[in-house]
Amino acid sequence: MELLEAFNTMLSDNFGEFGPVIVAGVIGFLLIIMTLPFLLQKKVDPLEKLRQERASRDRGKSEALRSSKNDKLEKYSNFLEPQDEEEFSAVRLKLMQAGYRDKTSVRTYHFAQFALGLGALIAGAIYTLATSNGEEGALQSSMMTILIPGVIGYMAPKYWVNRRLQTRQEAITNGFPDSLDMMLVCVEAGQSLDQSILRVSQEIRAGFPDLADEFAIVAHESKAGKDKVLVLNDMADRCGIQDVRSFVTVLNQSQTFGTSIADALRVYAEEMRDKRVMRAEEKANKLPTKMTLATMMLTVPPLLIILIGPSVYGIAQTLSTTGF
Repeated sequence: MELLEAFNTMLSDNFGEFGPVIVAGVIGFLLIIMTLPFLLQKKVDPLEKLRQERASRDRGKSEALRSSKNDKLEKYSNFLEPQDEEEFSAVRLKLMQAGYRDKTSVRTYHFAQFALGLGALIAGAIYTLATSNGEEGALQSSMMTILIPGVIGYMAPKYWVNRRLQTRQEAITNGFPDSLDMMLVCVEAGQSLDQSILRVSQEIRAGFPDLADEFAIVAHESKAGKDKVLVLNDMADRCGIQDVRSFVTVLNQSQTFGTSIADALRVYAEEMRDKRVMRAEEKANKLPTKMTLATMMLTVPPLLIILIGPSVYGIAQTLSTTGF
């Protein structure tokens, strides 16, 4: 009993009034981390294991090599992947729009969130224990120091995916009018739509690699025998841009009603060029409004100092000489 009291006194002297509580919380947290692998371990059904072995034998060697790098996360798939089909589809579509088309992208995304959040939480706890000086009433600040890095680490992959999605959509939007003009030239030169899409994907890869990848996927899927309407709709879903979706609708309607694809491309390419000019004009019109605040902050104070400064200095000198 005396040993326990001495240990409690030592913790209180080193970490403050809440020292024993903090140490107990850290020990409990470490115990939870140690038991997580046992709780998350997935028991494989023998029949399911047999099916997986047969499927792996049927698949080609290239696909086996492609999927082998993520086998370590396979046993945690129930924990890392959403079990709701709608939620899983929404996350997968968002990752595809950001350019991550791998089959295990959803699992990797959630693993990154879990690993970064947990790592930042542990780093915050270690930092708090290392910098604790035993002050009383510091429990709230210590908890904030521990929790804030964890939240930042958990939200970092989501922020990265959102930024990647916005950058990719902006790049596709900027390169789309030029690709339509090039596709129109190829179609009017006598090439088919599939050949035009493949040629455009090769020509624009240097400037717009994301859009070139999308056109290349469309060309290869069409060559593999997939339905053209389904291929184009999948492209619109992967891009997530209204201009591309409208373009897909125009092509589908042109093929359905038997109208000229060249005429449809000519009209839509002209519309895309006009929209690009309108976007540029919109940004140019927003620029004076954005510069107003910076102009006022950087111009008005120096101007007031130059104009009013000598007068204020003269008045101060006059008052000091007259004794006021």
